[in-house]
Amino acid sequence: MSIVSQFNIVGQCKKYGVPFWQCPQLLFLVMGVAIIVAMVTTYIIGTMYNSDPETVVFVVLLLTMFLLILAYVITQSFERLAETNRLKSEFVSIVSHQIRSPLTNLKWIVELLMSGILGKIEDKQTEYFKILKENLERMQELVSELLTVSRIEATKLVFKREEFALDNMVRDLVTEFKPIAKSSNVRLDFESDKNLPKVYSDPFQILQVIENLLYNAIRYTNFPASGGNPEHDSGKVTVKLYAKGNTVRCEVVDNGIGIPLNDQKFIFQKFFRAENVRRYQTSGSGLGLYICKNIIERSKGKMGFVSKENEGTTFWFSLPIGLK
Repeated sequence: MSIVSQFNIVGQCKKYGVPFWQCPQLLFLVMGVAIIVAMVTTYIIGTMYNSDPETVVFVVLLLTMFLLILAYVITQSFERLAETNRLKSEFVSIVSHQIRSPLTNLKWIVELLMSGILGKIEDKQTEYFKILKENLERMQELVSELLTVSRIEATKLVFKREEFALDNMVRDLVTEFKPIAKSSNVRLDFESDKNLPKVYSDPFQILQVIENLLYNAIRYTNFPASGGNPEHDSGKVTVKLYAKGNTVRCEVVDNGIGIPLNDQKFIFQKFFRAENVRRYQTSGSGLGLYICKNIIERSKGKMGFVSKENEGTTFWFSLPIGLK
């Protein structure tokens, strides 16, 4: 690697897929400025307390060499970490792409076998084919999430922003999810202010966020007595939309199992799943909320939650009004 490319901070940031302020080369530059300031300060203080200029210069040189070596070691360590993270993201992206096609082919073959076109199949065989198909769909979902995470980390997630009505989108989604909620003994309601202003973001990406929040709310509410609370005879999920300042805020409220206090600080991390969720052994990758938060932040919005174990959770996000 040439010296010129090493000092191309913008290029290095793009290479490692990290923000400008996290780039190892920027860190080295900042530390270089700090070393110069330390040199000058040390020399000024040294001349005030020592009349021998050669001694002062010698001390300054020793301090400068120590700080330069320290800065180099720290920068190299950060650069190795950034390179490792980049290679990991590339590996995940390549493997996910390679796995996607075989999974699609397998699913097509299973559907073909289930159709009976190639010959009659027994009821027991159909049952096994259904299990195989469900697992293939689960694998496809995981691969899709891994690819999305890879694009987020490489800052290559495509955003096609446009103005759209969030209330119409949420209302349609709630209608689609009502049969799923009903089959899980969960009541699904929708509340919205009238004449809500439109938001400006990528409607496809925001759709993924709301779908994920609704799916989680229904799934983690569908447990006996909602984690042991006898007051919860059945699950309830309510989606609320209202204007708040210069934003439109969406809340997904449930009376499900909630999130333990000790787990709440990790909830938006990759692959993290709360302890009480793992106890029920429900399927999941732990990537959904990480993806949701990144999509909302890319939309210049905010996302958070409030939760209490065995009482329920409220996930919320807000999007700016008419952001162009």
